[in-house]
Amino acid sequence: MRGAIVGSAAVAAVAAAGTAAADQLPSGSGTWQKHEYSFVSMGFTSTYSCDGLADKLKILLLAAGARADAKAYPGACPSDFGRPVKLARADLVFYTLVPDPRAADGPRTDGAWHTVVLSSRSPREIKVGDCELVDQFRTQVLPLFATRNLVDRTTCVPHQDSGSVIDLKFESFAAVAQPKRP
Repeated sequence: MRGAIVGSAAVAAVAAAGTAAADQLPSGSGTWQKHEYSFVSMGFTSTYSCDGLADKLKILLLAAGARADAKAYPGACPSDFGRPVKLARADLVFYTLVPDPRAADGPRTDGAWHTVVLSSRSPREIKVGDCELVDQFRTQVLPLFATRNLVDRTTCVPHQDSGSVIDLKFESFAAVAQPKRP
C-alpha cells in the first residue's frame, strides 16, 4: 500500500526541513509551499472510486491545515466515474504553511499551531472504514506539512471495520485566517 510521490527525495527533504524548523518556532508568520502528489490507494477494507478517493483526500488535506484552495483530482482510473476499483488514484495539488523566521521578499502569512484530531466522524465524512486511507495519508502526505506533537494510536484491521480505530492527533502550522483566493 504505497503511493507514488513526485520527486520523492526532494519532497521528503523539504518536508523534513519544514518540520524541523517548525519545532523551533512559536506562532508567527510563514510562507506557502506548493506540493504536488500522486496518491495511490489499495484498500483492503474499503475500496474507492478515483473521484471518491479525491473527495476524501481533499477533506483530509483541509483538516490537516492545507490552504483552502487545495485540489484533489481523480487520477487515471481503470473504471468509469464513480465505480470502486482496487487501485484508485488521485492527484493532489496543495499548499502548506511553513514557519519562516527569515525576512522574506515574498508574501508572508500569519500562522499558528492548530490542534488537529482525526478520528471516526472527525471530520464527519471520515468513517472507521477509512482507517487504511487515514493511515496511508499519515505516512505519505502528512510529512509534507509542518507538524509537531504527533500522537498516533490508529489501528487498522484489514478486511473488517471491527477492531479498527482511527485516533490521530497532531499540531499543524496553518494560517490564522484562510485568505480568499480568486
